[in-house]
Amino acid sequence: MPDILHKVGIKSASPNDAYKALTTIEGLSDWWTRDTQGQNKVGEVISFRFGSNGGFDMKVLELDPGRRVLWQVTDGPAEWIGTKVSFDIKQDGDYTIVLFKHQGWKEPVEFMHHCSTKWGTFLMSLKSLLETGKGAAYPDDVLIDNWR
Repeated sequence: MPDILHKVGIKSASPNDAYKALTTIEGLSDWWTRDTQGQNKVGEVISFRFGSNGGFDMKVLELDPGRRVLWQVTDGPAEWIGTKVSFDIKQDGDYTIVLFKHQGWKEPVEFMHHCSTKWGTFLMSLKSLLETGKGAAYPDDVLIDNWR
């Protein structure tokens, strides 16, 4: 099965800072989508909405403070259902590294190409949030095509 993979280096932020941005509703709302709701606890569901395009529900599977976040998609586009999204975090010199994986796609359909690019733009939003204090969460994200 194909996966989406990205690596982002973040300067001047600790692994715990990155973890907080990935695990608090406020943090997620600052870099991914402002319409984020739920509880970030293992077994709970977080809802991410993107206006009229709907959104995704993610069940929290694993939380390892300062090291790892793992979700499973429980609702959203058919291509996403059952896939897993992970963020592995580590320190590398002056950088905090986030290794992102969206795994379990059944096939590399055109929507996967769109999602790969969007994940990249949102991960750059995470980087910006942690380095400058300002992310570019939906609806202020970079438009890449007519999906909206």
